[in-house]
Amino acid sequence: MGACLGVCSLLSCVSCLCGSAPCLLCGCCPSAKNSTISRLLFTFFLFLGTLVSIIMIIPGVEKELHKLPGFCEGSGSVLGVQTHVNCRSFLGHRAVYRMGFAMASFFFLFAVLMVCVRSSKDPRAALQNGFWFFKFLALVGITVGAFYIPDGAFTSVWFYFGVVGSFLFILVQLVLLIDFAHSWSQLWLRKASESSAKGWYAALCTVTFVLYAASITAIALLYVYYTKPQGCTEGKALISINLLLCLIVSVVSILPKIQEAQPHSGLLQASLITLYTVYVTWAALANVPTQECNPTLLVRNSTSTETATEPVTTWWDAPSIVGLIIFILCTLFISLRSSDHPQVNKLMLTEEGGHGAGPGEVAEPGPHRAYDNEQDGVSYNYTFFHLCLLLAALYIMMTLTNWYRPDESLQVLSSPWTAVWVKVCSSWAGLLLYLWTLVAPLVLPDRDFS
Repeated sequence: MGACLGVCSLLSCVSCLCGSAPCLLCGCCPSAKNSTISRLLFTFFLFLGTLVSIIMIIPGVEKELHKLPGFCEGSGSVLGVQTHVNCRSFLGHRAVYRMGFAMASFFFLFAVLMVCVRSSKDPRAALQNGFWFFKFLALVGITVGAFYIPDGAFTSVWFYFGVVGSFLFILVQLVLLIDFAHSWSQLWLRKASESSAKGWYAALCTVTFVLYAASITAIALLYVYYTKPQGCTEGKALISINLLLCLIVSVVSILPKIQEAQPHSGLLQASLITLYTVYVTWAALANVPTQECNPTLLVRNSTSTETATEPVTTWWDAPSIVGLIIFILCTLFISLRSSDHPQVNKLMLTEEGGHGAGPGEVAEPGPHRAYDNEQDGVSYNYTFFHLCLLLAALYIMMTLTNWYRPDESLQVLSSPWTAVWVKVCSSWAGLLLYLWTLVAPLVLPDRDFS
């Protein structure tokens, strides 16, 4: 009898994996929208690929990758296919690039398949919200195929794809951060006005002070560790320019005209944007390819030249760890939250805020079931969502490899100036975007920016 029940339970699980998202809710989970569950599961695929990439780039594991059958030249073949990966140099770096290629290809495929899906009545919506077991198999198949890509120019070409994708994802991060800063300030100011309590104002002042104090401390440390009295002109210029820009946006945020047009704008948002700008500046300086001006620079020679006495180079420096945390938070934001501002929802092509089943949202029976909230129209743009995950896959690929690339001889892995300028330009773009959110009501008075 127990065996029969076990078989029935297994068949039920298999049917859920091949069916729609509602089946995947367990008894301990609350009821949720079908669209939210689908986004979370796709994000889980991204996190799973990220975890595999992290494992493959760990020095101890990296040295063992050459033992995989069919992975390296001369290691035999799998299914009659002989690979052409030279395992004498940067095995972990190449493995992460191929994992990033697989994830980007997977999400690009779904972005193309989901073009112009308008509601869950479209047959393609079932592919978006179901068949998870087969999606997982497809991702595994693409990943296996990616490891058979010959070396050639793949790493060099894919590096530039990663640079462009990472720059765009940083801009997505900035949009989410600016929206979060505005929502945070509005929430606390509303609670302060409703309760007439000074505690909320004290909390606003305290958090603002802490953020600015952290920013000032970080800038001082950047000057100490990433500049020299003689030389390091680029580092001094970048730190000084971003410091000046942060000062400008902080002053603009409290100007009387700005306060009149946007009563909720203030130093809390500016302090958060300043701290993020300082982080991006730090990440950029950590890629300066000059040892004298970059104490955290990693110069790694080919694995064929390593000896037992040489220390193992680790990829995990502090900017990479912070970047990984920001990546996780941003992808979860993309998957879970809806903005309080209609303009951000239009820009990010996400659903409007709201709770519960509305018109056209049919809740399935049972206390712990998902309901279809997209019969009258999709809650988010499927294609744009997959493009965001594609950019996130490229960003985490570059983050895990520190934006480094091998030279033409494939014997030295170094940091290019390209990585520095991409990060610096993204910080400038973020500051300009935040500045535009402040002055837009004054420049375009006929538009509604409430």
